[in-house]
Amino acid sequence: MRVGIVTREWPPDVYGGAGVHVEHLVAAMRGLPDPPDLDVHCFGPPRTDATGHAVPTGLQQANGALQALGIDVEITAALADAELVHSHTWYANHAGHLAGLVHGAAHVVTAHSLEPRRPWKADQLGGGYRLSSWVERTAYDSADAVIAVSHGMRADVLEVYPGLDPAKVVVVGNGVDAQAYRPIEAPDVVRSLGVDPDRPYALFVGRITRQKGLVHLLAAAEQLPADAGLVLCAGAADTPAERKQVADAVTELRSRRSGVVWIEQMLPREKLVPLITGATVFVVPSVYEPLGIVNLEAAACGTAVVASDVGGIPEVVDDGRTGLLVHHDDADPAAFAAGLAARMAELLADPARAAVMGAAGRERVLAEFGWPAIAAQTVGVYRSVLAARR
Repeated sequence: MRVGIVTREWPPDVYGGAGVHVEHLVAAMRGLPDPPDLDVHCFGPPRTDATGHAVPTGLQQANGALQALGIDVEITAALADAELVHSHTWYANHAGHLAGLVHGAAHVVTAHSLEPRRPWKADQLGGGYRLSSWVERTAYDSADAVIAVSHGMRADVLEVYPGLDPAKVVVVGNGVDAQAYRPIEAPDVVRSLGVDPDRPYALFVGRITRQKGLVHLLAAAEQLPADAGLVLCAGAADTPAERKQVADAVTELRSRRSGVVWIEQMLPREKLVPLITGATVFVVPSVYEPLGIVNLEAAACGTAVVASDVGGIPEVVDDGRTGLLVHHDDADPAAFAAGLAARMAELLADPARAAVMGAAGRERVLAEFGWPAIAAQTVGVYRSVLAARR
């Protein structure tokens, strides 16, 4: 079985959960007893372990969505030998769709998120959002199978694209590398990042985008106990305006309380894991999240999670056992911020309880979210799709 994996992100250019997913999924599939023959195609410069594809020369100044489609056309030309193409995110979906039309390849899509569930992107991308939405809809409607990363994501897919045959939409969850993400106590590393390891702190890790709900967390921080720290490992802003909004809020917060640390970069794993391990609570205030791989990474590090109850998060955060959930309602952001503050304060004031939740989270990761099992399920989807075509 010759499979083409198409992704925007591939190491070292991984900035989101979809990129993490693809990296670990490919490694796990290659480690199976009878692995498929995988060729990875990604956006960007040449790689030693994948084929990188640059923006075509004539599109260098074009809208970002047009640039993505230009890259997809180049990738399609390189997929002539693939029996099946597996695409991740709308950036890559068009290459899978075109490979089906041009080469007759089967196309499997993994649904990491849905464009219609992220309407704020219209403000950022203008006509590019209309194009990305069209690409996604076209790819999903014609795909041989759609893999949803959670049951919540599957429900979203069928609601947004009601023409899809429900039998084609299957759930194969996200996973986490429990060896790479494991409890590592390294207070000197934490201190080197400007964080006091002896002070209980809440930690956020993610991009600066409306989806991740960082502004709600900053509002909640106003209500935290004075002795609690807040660490924001937040970078890669969607727009300069969103970055400025966060910068202004952090400045205001720092004028009223100590212990607020903003690390404006995506840290390498050797620094990130001790930072997560040292946190009393890991916070995921997302307003939209099909699953949220950071929830799994925090749990794997043995850290309790406080998270919104959106999308697939309740399938990962076992409320009251591995963390605490907070109800999110777009119509009442003040109540959401108050809920976040209350749940965070509960665990910051009771580190022993938080530690018990963190240990339970790691146990659950080891039992339910290993990549080898997810890889085997994914290959099972490939085989089912190809068998149905014969």
